Amino acid sequence: MQEVAHQNGITEQHHKDLRDTQFYINRELSWLEFNYRVLEEAMDESHPLLERLKFLIIFSSNLDEFFMVRVASLMKQIEYNVPSEVVHDGLSASDQLKAIREKIIPMLRLQESILMLNVLPELKREHIEIHQYLDLTFEERQQLYTYFCSDILPVLTPLAIDNGHPFPRLLNRIVNIVFILKDELNTSEEQRMAVLQLPTILSRFIKLDRPKGSHYVLLEEVIQANAHLLFPGLHIVDSHTFRVTRDADIEIAEDEESDLMTEIVEQLRFRHWSKNIVRLEIQASMSKAVRNKIIDHLECEEPEVYELHRPLHLADFMEIVKLPYASLKDAPLNSHSNQAIMNASNIFEAIRKQDILVHHPFDSFSNSVVKFLTTAAKDPLVLAIKITLYRAGGKSPIIEALKIAAENGKEVTAFVELKARFDEENNIVWARQLEDKGVHVIYGILGLKTHCKIAAVIRKEPDKLRTYIHVSTGNYNQATSRIYTDVGYFTCKEEYMIDTINLFNLLTGYSNKKEWEHFSVAPVNMRKTILEKIEEEIFAHSTTKNGFIYAKMNSLVDTEVIQALYRASQAGVTIRLMIRGICCLRPGIPGLSETIEVRSILGRFLEHSRIFYFRNQGNEDFYISSADWMPRNLNRRVELFIPIYDKASKQSLKTMLAIYWSDNVKARKLLSDCTYERIKEDKASKFDSQEFFLQRNTATISSTRSTKIKFDF
Repeated sequence: MQEVAHQNGITEQHHKDLRDTQFYINRELSWLEFNYRVLEEAMDESHPLLERLKFLIIFSSNLDEFFMVRVASLMKQIEYNVPSEVVHDGLSASDQLKAIREKIIPMLRLQESILMLNVLPELKREHIEIHQYLDLTFEERQQLYTYFCSDILPVLTPLAIDNGHPFPRLLNRIVNIVFILKDELNTSEEQRMAVLQLPTILSRFIKLDRPKGSHYVLLEEVIQANAHLLFPGLHIVDSHTFRVTRDADIEIAEDEESDLMTEIVEQLRFRHWSKNIVRLEIQASMSKAVRNKIIDHLECEEPEVYELHRPLHLADFMEIVKLPYASLKDAPLNSHSNQAIMNASNIFEAIRKQDILVHHPFDSFSNSVVKFLTTAAKDPLVLAIKITLYRAGGKSPIIEALKIAAENGKEVTAFVELKARFDEENNIVWARQLEDKGVHVIYGILGLKTHCKIAAVIRKEPDKLRTYIHVSTGNYNQATSRIYTDVGYFTCKEEYMIDTINLFNLLTGYSNKKEWEHFSVAPVNMRKTILEKIEEEIFAHSTTKNGFIYAKMNSLVDTEVIQALYRASQAGVTIRLMIRGICCLRPGIPGLSETIEVRSILGRFLEHSRIFYFRNQGNEDFYISSADWMPRNLNRRVELFIPIYDKASKQSLKTMLAIYWSDNVKARKLLSDCTYERIKEDKASKFDSQEFFLQRNTATISSTRSTKIKFDF
């Protein structure tokens, strides 16, 4: 029975059909809202200037990956007329592509405005300037001409396009210049076309010799200005930049591949020049005739074309962000060292005395996780080390520790996920390095990605053989540990040991284990555990009237979990969701989700930790996890959902969650129409959770009391 029509089009009914498409936010549009929040950070003048430029770059890099993966998937669904997954919001692939374009174009215009009218002019005032070639002095142009002849021209390869030269296969996400040429001697001849790809071995920014500050001109402008040397005897009629984005997904029939690494290496060769173009970016100044020629040659459709009024491929601008201007950047990160670890004779003694919870990057990754593994590598009492590696990064101290451990005669097993998207090449390099040192490297489970983060150290001590474990919400990656927030947990409690052994046996051997003592493991029983915890809170609320769920994660997409949360809200359970990115649940719908509030925090650090709280009639259950509540995590990945029993660690987690919910500087609240609004607080009560954590370490926040922190659960 319909009673009220709301502004967002959702109707209030006495009996809600939880399958109704109006109760779900589209995944792709929700992600775009997340990326818009990234753009908002670039507008925020409380950030230092180079950090604002970094947010503009992140916005573009995020969009690149979105097109290469999500848009590519939608295009394939249309091409093959086979949907890859159920869409509960009711939008078809075609509907989604249309809505995506409608959302992205205004965002691009806003990004251009921030960059061209605000950030770059502000940088100019700080004597960091990217000059237009036409504005340079005669002497500077002469110097650039000489530099072009000696250092640029020899590595350029212009490619003619005519009946004898087909349009070249252009690499993914590389800036190209299209030249329109005219024969100076044969004026009746039709115009010719050539394409030049900017060599990635050259810097995009060519430094000018000016006395104060940092002054540059873009590589493509220098090439365009001196293009007559590339095409002698021809007149340059016109030239413009453009860039293609291709489908980057690697499709592997694992059941048909006996050598997974060989197949991935082969597939990576094709990623850069896949036939499937999902986006064409062009300079807005490009003439319609040239534009149409490129579209025809690339066999693109008009909706795949995006005109830009800014330089292409902003990822190159990280070179500017890295300039040594401390006053234009965030203050250096000073991570805290855990006192329990520092005060003990070694890290194993510290863990025997107490479980240790760390919160990165505020707590040092080097003096906890790296120390755990480097100590184990050299400790004569350590017999074996086992670890899962999803993204370890480039020069990794974790990888070096595992090599040393193997050289020292320890049994070292590393489970390496070769299918970690966009990190496949890195993973292959150091997987081979580990094998060369004698590490047992396991490459994958058939049909699944291994995304859990766990390390086990088996140590023969005087009284017994003891297993020390570290579990985490984030990767064993030194670089990202300084820019992602994650929670790690060290323990040697006996109750975790059997599950840890069984997990590694599942990963390295054959196992159909269904029942676990304490761990919940996807795809075996994690979904079941999550749904049971929600149902238990519904049941408890029927008598206690104080049911409470708090979940902090990156994304909420899974329909079955969303429906369970809707049922909990209908029963009256208070639900807080701190979700950084995608959220397909609509909060605040009367009779369905009015007790659910969703917030998102974006700031200096990427919120990546997954923490879950269930009041459980006052017994308070806490979990940390490697998984978001998404179908891919619950169905197609090996993930961990681990209970925390230690009283002090539980109190620290509870305080963390309270601190995040108290944020009114970087937090936004999700409205039921899929838009976000800032948390409204007066200036006197401003509270930035990340800034608060920077000032305190995990060992002390559990005793923190502040009038600005809402300890209300």
